[in-house]
Amino acid sequence: MKLRKVSAAAAAALVLSITATACGGGDGDNEGSGGGDKIKIGIKFDQPGLGLKEPDGSFSGFDVDVATYVAKELGYNADQIEWVETKSADRENALARGDVKFIAATYSITDERKQKVDFAGPYLLAHQDLLVKADSDITEATDLNGKNLCSVTGSTSAQNVKKDFAPKANLKQVGGYSECIAGLQSGAVDALTTDDSILAGFAAQEQYKGKFKLAGLKLSNENYGIGVKKGDTETVNKINAALEKMVQDKAWDKAVTDNFGPANYKNEPAPKIGNVVS
Repeated sequence: MKLRKVSAAAAAALVLSITATACGGGDGDNEGSGGGDKIKIGIKFDQPGLGLKEPDGSFSGFDVDVATYVAKELGYNADQIEWVETKSADRENALARGDVKFIAATYSITDERKQKVDFAGPYLLAHQDLLVKADSDITEATDLNGKNLCSVTGSTSAQNVKKDFAPKANLKQVGGYSECIAGLQSGAVDALTTDDSILAGFAAQEQYKGKFKLAGLKLSNENYGIGVKKGDTETVNKINAALEKMVQDKAWDKAVTDNFGPANYKNEPAPKIGNVVS
């Protein structure tokens, strides 16, 4: 009788084990091979034209389009993507914790960051620029002397302008780029500075079409890469292959036009994988 009880218990344990496996008890997310039910991807939620969470809960932007294409090449459909907001200060930690499989969020490749994460790409070469009103006479960074320059608190972009080009600019630092855009529209500020891709994303919004323009300056080089957990070479290689395919089949060009076109953004050609411009 005892032997039969032990066998029944073992059989019950086996059934439970099989049931758990069938239900996905071992988390299949973020396998990077298309085998999981979902893939978690880090993006920005507040950057029009790049990574924006729309009022209806959908997501739009160049980074979103790139990440969606890459995910498809990894074996995931759009409805299998779980978008995760990854703010700049938390990107390295999000990858280290395994919160996301990869990050596409205006993530510039730098030597310092490469100590903590691996990068695929780059997939876009951006430059620091100025956004001004459409009728503005500001054409050079030096024109900002005596003018009001806006950027977000802690921005290195604004400090670069003050240090290298216009020491007499009146720097106004606010909580977000939307506040700078409002100030630019009202005339409270004369220019906004950050990456040209971010500026183009704002300028391309329906309510701003024709009101602003990019000065077309190249004050720095920003090589946007896709961040991957340190040591995950397999995923880096797969993403690089996906990015190369995206360029070859012109999906990259379409994403640029769709997201930045209304701002007349004069983007650089698609960069070659591994070619980081200093």
